[in-house]
Amino acid sequence: MKARKDFLPFSRPDIGEGEIEKVTACLRSGWITTGPLCAAFEEGFSRLTGAKGALSLSSATAGMHLLLRALEIGEGDEVITPSLTFASTVNMIALAGAAPVFADVHYGTLNMDPGSMEERITARTKAVVPVHFAGAPADMARILEIAGRHGLAVIEDAAHAVGTTFGGTHAGGFGRPAVFSFHPIKNITTGEGGMITLSDPELERKLRLLRFHGIERDAWKRYGKGGNPEYDIASPGFKYNMTDLHAAIGLAQLERVDALNGRRKSLAERYLDGLSDVAGIDLPGVPPYPHGHPWHLFVVKVTGMPRDRFFQRLSEFNVGYGLHFPAAHRLRYVRERYGETPGGLLKETERAAERIVSLPLFPGMSFDDVDYVCDAIREILKNG
Repeated sequence: MKARKDFLPFSRPDIGEGEIEKVTACLRSGWITTGPLCAAFEEGFSRLTGAKGALSLSSATAGMHLLLRALEIGEGDEVITPSLTFASTVNMIALAGAAPVFADVHYGTLNMDPGSMEERITARTKAVVPVHFAGAPADMARILEIAGRHGLAVIEDAAHAVGTTFGGTHAGGFGRPAVFSFHPIKNITTGEGGMITLSDPELERKLRLLRFHGIERDAWKRYGKGGNPEYDIASPGFKYNMTDLHAAIGLAQLERVDALNGRRKSLAERYLDGLSDVAGIDLPGVPPYPHGHPWHLFVVKVTGMPRDRFFQRLSEFNVGYGLHFPAAHRLRYVRERYGETPGGLLKETERAAERIVSLPLFPGMSFDDVDYVCDAIREILKNG
């Protein structure tokens, strides 16, 4: 099989004329920092998820930081999360002074196993952070039931979950806080940015203060028409606000979210069909409960050859790839600070972590691109 001449990237944001027009209008308005477009984006995202409130941010990492702070999670506390997650979540837990405790996952979906989660609960456990991995929803019914019995806070890591539903409820719409990401590889993007959704007015008030220096009024309320430039600070905060420039992109993306996710689903189905008879890889598992899957990532597990060799061969065929994620319990600072995770506790995580590969998936791909990747994988696994 001959390699293609052009490189097929792992991901590429889908930016159209609508995004360009909204950004241009924002620039011409003379107001580019936090203002009416951020408010409109928050309102639109709240409607999408069914949450009562939404808070736009500079990143999802900022959202996790603020939530841990607002929920007073810190020294001596434990937070349960899967090890197969982006290091950002674990970093924020560690920087809060708490300890990450890792639950195992289901090998097929790579979502947290609620049974393993419950086994890891101790008297020090304060919260649990389930991840909707690759867009497939975690088992929120069991997670919320277990957390409720043990009096634990739940923070949904919904970085992959724009368009994810569990039993008809969108991620972020379960009455607990959730954190979304709008990084360029995500299902909708703002360039960089994030969003907290929640349904607790008092928690939202705390988060809005923490988001911008502890000041109750943002720049629009202080410097917009009829604004009051005076302010007071009761408690210090951070600088995590989104800008209207970023929100302009987000509003245009939000208008197209169904089409963007629909395209991802069609491409994922093409992958599933094209790789169904290929020995040497395990395809993504399907959650056994009613759900909607926006296919943020298409993650296979390579079983027929060493993964490093598989990476090398994909590169030779001019195909990009990703690794989501290096297992967090293996990270050096985690091992040095919290110790090695006892053998056997993360059996399925360990099994998956050695094999996972994220294949190219973005709305601008063609079916021919998917077919090419499938043919390349077939060739690689057959001939090494």
